[in-house]
Amino acid sequence: MINDVRIPIVAAPMAGGVSTPELVAAVTEAGAFGFLAAGYLRADALAEQITRTRALLGAGRSGRPAPFGVNLFVPGADSGADLASYRERLGAEARRYGVELGEPRWEDDDYPAKLELVLAERVPVVSFTFGCPDADVVRRVHEAGGQVVVTVTTPAEARVAVRAGADAVCVQGSEAGGHRAVFRDDGLSPGGGELFGTLGALRLVLAAVDVPVIAAGGLVRGADVAAVLTAGAAAAQLGTAFLRCPEAGTQPTQRAALTDAARGTALTRAFTGRPARGLVNRVMVEHSRHAPAAYPQLHHMTKPLRAAAGRADDPEAMSLWAGQTYALAEALPAGELVTRLHREAVEALDVARRRLGAR
Repeated sequence: MINDVRIPIVAAPMAGGVSTPELVAAVTEAGAFGFLAAGYLRADALAEQITRTRALLGAGRSGRPAPFGVNLFVPGADSGADLASYRERLGAEARRYGVELGEPRWEDDDYPAKLELVLAERVPVVSFTFGCPDADVVRRVHEAGGQVVVTVTTPAEARVAVRAGADAVCVQGSEAGGHRAVFRDDGLSPGGGELFGTLGALRLVLAAVDVPVIAAGGLVRGADVAAVLTAGAAAAQLGTAFLRCPEAGTQPTQRAALTDAARGTALTRAFTGRPARGLVNRVMVEHSRHAPAAYPQLHHMTKPLRAAAGRADDPEAMSLWAGQTYALAEALPAGELVTRLHREAVEALDVARRRLGAR
């Protein structure tokens, strides 16, 4: 279904409130494809977002609402990591903002209920991140009329996804903002496993599997879209490029940091216990090397701290997720951004043909 969209651009699912129904609808109406992010939401909240998105999209030319997708986090096993020393380290940060750290609990992100919801709602495309759903889940999505996309970071993960029956994979390069999609965090390397740049990862995954491959990571301009399409991608997935759109639910403090463009980016487990790329701040610098691989326990533990920093308009203790090329992203309405990306991609392809001497 993603292959059938007029413009082969996907607005990445960005959890935590960024991927709003308004953003998904604007992207979809412009001819691209949008995803709702179910991560961190309860099933009832996701149901409201699905209803809102369908209402915004209305009836398309076929008489039915235009298609969109929903992304689910696949729950992993409890790491059993000892969090006492890290909790003690972050205690000073919490006191700085006058809050108590949260309870570092493991939970399944309401995954079973949200899975049942997307099946009942017959969501056209269901994507999975942080792991691969088992073959029975994939079969049930297919029986409900949906397609399955699995986010991967390596050829090995892509092969697992295809064996489970995935219709497509989205390969995430190391430049990408937000959480790394590794199936298993090794707890040692910065990215939770071997890191591949977007083009390298794309080429390796294309050689490993025979399903459509969506490319993600560091793509913010139309020329980037053209690059991955000419390298064999079925579509380009962009997240950071949409962070400054007015339809996105990006927090004001993060918007300001993105606009200032003065910070570098790095991978960290400091906020959630899972590798993620964001703008470098004090918490990342002082605590990243001490953070254990313990997702979602650290996410719950640091949530009050992050929220307090946001209320204080202080970016130094917030998870400012963004990709390496965030400084090139612009503040445009989402539909206008999609149109511009499309135009730039076509122009880039024309330039490439001329340089190659094509007739």
